[in-house]
Amino acid sequence: MSSQVSFIDETILTAIAGNGGDGIVSFRREKFVPRGGPNGGDGGRGGDVVLVADRSLATLWDQRYRPKVKAENGGRGGGSDRTGANGEDTVVRVPVGTIIFDLGDQAGGEDSLLADLVADGQRVVVVRGGRGGLGNARFKKPTRQTPDFATPGKPGERRRLRLSLKLLADVGLVGAPNAGKSTLLRRVSAARPRVAEYPFTTLIPALGVAEVDDRRFVVADIPGLIEGASQGVGLGDRFLRHIERTRVLVHLLDVGTPAQEERDLLAEYDAIRRELGAYDETLVERTEIVALNKIDLIADREVLGGPEAALRSRGREVVRISGATGEGIGELLRSILRAIDAEARQSDG
Repeated sequence: MSSQVSFIDETILTAIAGNGGDGIVSFRREKFVPRGGPNGGDGGRGGDVVLVADRSLATLWDQRYRPKVKAENGGRGGGSDRTGANGEDTVVRVPVGTIIFDLGDQAGGEDSLLADLVADGQRVVVVRGGRGGLGNARFKKPTRQTPDFATPGKPGERRRLRLSLKLLADVGLVGAPNAGKSTLLRRVSAARPRVAEYPFTTLIPALGVAEVDDRRFVVADIPGLIEGASQGVGLGDRFLRHIERTRVLVHLLDVGTPAQEERDLLAEYDAIRRELGAYDETLVERTEIVALNKIDLIADREVLGGPEAALRSRGREVVRISGATGEGIGELLRSILRAIDAEARQSDG
């Protein structure tokens, strides 16, 4: 039985805050004073439920299999004006990139956005604990010296939440199934996605950290896209959302298998671009580098001249690489780094 944690990027979570503790009725007990003044304390506050972004997590697996979380109730007040203990908060750790929606109470209503956790350590209180009730000491007045009542604690908030994960990466690898994205990710980082010589080996997005010239950036391997992906074919719509936040796209084209001259590379390239644009038109406006992959399998590389020139005429930077042998990888990484820096300068400007 595998111990690998499944990648889960969508789940429903019910969050229940703690109830406030009850205030109590109590009177001082003194010698020769059968019923002294009121000294009933207030109840403690109920605990909150807090979601915190944690960069060490990469899946919502824990939340899928723990669909309900509850904070601790506040303690009852005590005599001698003692306030009850506050309930402990419940802290739920989720991956960086988790978006939190309130499902609301009305069926068919639109979800409302509560928070988008994009930084490690960012936190949000999703439900707040109830206030503690008031002890009878609170109600003493000149006209009411011995109040014999207290108030109960308030109930904590309760919400049904939808958690949706969008991976945060600097670079997204896109392309048709078996274009070599997983092999490339293994080559440039310590990530170890599954690799095999058949389509759809990658069924979940994977992240890796690449390093070049003492610089690091995060790369996301997005499962292979096919025609109709933007409408959900092959679960493409689920995968596409994970490149929405990437700054640079690397579009891999398999030029080695089968023989390139038997295929129309530009048609394959345009098909993937159409799916990107159909899902989110801003994706086709991202900085894009085209990597002609598996050049180690080509005997005559002059056949790449035509497609390469056509891509460059469209303003694309084109790099020839082999994820298997490492050829051209250094050039590709430096091209990516330049693109990331250019995007950063544009954002700052």
